[in-house]
Amino acid sequence: MRLSAMGDVAMLPHAIRALKKAYPDVKVTVATRPLFRPFFDGLDVGFMPVDIKADYDSFKGLRTLAREMKALGIDAFADAHRVWRSLVIRNILWLGGMRTAKISKGHIEKWFRLGYSNPSAVPLKHTVVRYCDVFRDLGFVFDDPEPAVKTARPNPMGEKKGIWVGFAPFSAHRGKTYPEDLSREAVRLLSERYDRVFIHGGGGAEAGFAREMESTYANVTALNGRLNGLGEEMDLISNLDCVVSMDSLVMHLASLVATPVVSVWGATHPELGFLGYGCDPEGVLQVEMPCRPCSTYGNTKCKYGDYRCIRAISPAMIADRVERMIEKNRS
Repeated sequence: MRLSAMGDVAMLPHAIRALKKAYPDVKVTVATRPLFRPFFDGLDVGFMPVDIKADYDSFKGLRTLAREMKALGIDAFADAHRVWRSLVIRNILWLGGMRTAKISKGHIEKWFRLGYSNPSAVPLKHTVVRYCDVFRDLGFVFDDPEPAVKTARPNPMGEKKGIWVGFAPFSAHRGKTYPEDLSREAVRLLSERYDRVFIHGGGGAEAGFAREMESTYANVTALNGRLNGLGEEMDLISNLDCVVSMDSLVMHLASLVATPVVSVWGATHPELGFLGYGCDPEGVLQVEMPCRPCSTYGNTKCKYGDYRCIRAISPAMIADRVERMIEKNRS
């Protein structure tokens, strides 16, 4: 069970892939939000859609969900979320005699790293490995997963000609969002170098920015409203030569389909265990500062007010790193 956030759920398939490789006859059912189903395509797992707002938004609803899980005939419950909802379900199942295990999120370790950016420090355990440890606590023995392997996927944007790149400058938090003025320049540089540039994002202001860039540059495409859900977005990313992402969802989608990533880091830090699993560290763009990381998840306000950590990464640095990653992947 893992209900949110999107990027965290998108890391779970790596762990399940490793479990299924070691135990192909074990039946795994994933309980998460219906929107996230495409993350688990091709893994030979069952899927239990959990719409918290519609069906299970109460203690009574969670008891119903626990009963529905029992009705599947499950032998064990892996809590990969460890929030109050999963706590309730886990305890109901445990009191009924079922084996359960929960994720260790390492909050204390991460707290001690805040404001202490040290390139020589040993990175904390990756979130994917923490997911694997939940299964190991249930008695399974297996190695950490290998990075995802590139497979052919359909291209929702038609026949590909030339070099295609993606650009995803947005995030839920300002400390992980590339500033708009710098994003404009990054789009200009990428559109000059590559045949097509796709801008990933949601609605509202994000869609407005993407549409403006699309109207400015003939080879730029705003993706909002043009793709049918996360499955088609993963299909497109699989067909890209490289994608630029913040510490956000698109980085993890790219890791699932083995597409090279240039990841831009501001308030957060890849040392904390959230880099896209299997992503080449050479694609990481960050500027070490005494105040970094100031936040585990990027939701802390900048104490200077200017988010200098992410503004220190110039559009030219992004364009040059994309070029390097594409050349490295081709060689």
